[in-house]
Amino acid sequence: MPYEDIEVLTFDCYGTLIDWESGILGALSPWARRHGLNISDERLLELYGELEAKAEADGSRYRDVLARVMRDLHDLHGIPASRVAPDDESLLAVSLPSWPPFPDTVAALRLLAARYRLGILSNIDDDLFEGSARQLGVPFDWVVTAQQVGSYKPSEGNFHALLERVGGDSRRILHVAQSLYHDIGPARAVGLRTVWVNRRGAKPGSGATPASSARPDAEVGSLAELVEHLGL
Repeated sequence: MPYEDIEVLTFDCYGTLIDWESGILGALSPWARRHGLNISDERLLELYGELEAKAEADGSRYRDVLARVMRDLHDLHGIPASRVAPDDESLLAVSLPSWPPFPDTVAALRLLAARYRLGILSNIDDDLFEGSARQLGVPFDWVVTAQQVGSYKPSEGNFHALLERVGGDSRRILHVAQSLYHDIGPARAVGLRTVWVNRRGAKPGSGATPASSARPDAEVGSLAELVEHLGL
């Protein structure tokens, strides 16, 4: 894919820049052990992906989506209210701002910011993103959240909001994301070129994101590899 005319890089955040699967498991694995549940990490991630997509349908704030995921996990496993800890419902939301960037994220973003303008399009609340932004270490020219738009990716409306915010010719924008379901499919549908950051590599399944047959314009295994592709 030619990159010469690209001026703007837009990113999904969680799963692409932030290691959300490690963050999710860091919250849910101790929760599962505390309740005596024998659930593999991969199954916990799959459940999260299924329940999150369902909870996002009504456009609630992401903090409320995460609380709904926790309530559904309790119901799904027959955990009675008497065994639910007072902070179980807020477990994911409280942990999210401390979910770590991938090891290559910060260095790659600094290199990319020297050549391109950068944007974020994320299924997140503004206040929750602030904690992650502090870890990413670079300023973004645009941050478009689900809270601002009132809907969640894979809605094409989120991508139209991004295009309106950035302005200009969409051919100068490259959207970079890990989720084929949330990002690559709808980004291509609105005319954006895309790079799939295949963070899961050879792992089976699609992890915390629903499966999708969407095809990107290009694929890399990391942001460090993207930097190489862009000749930095």
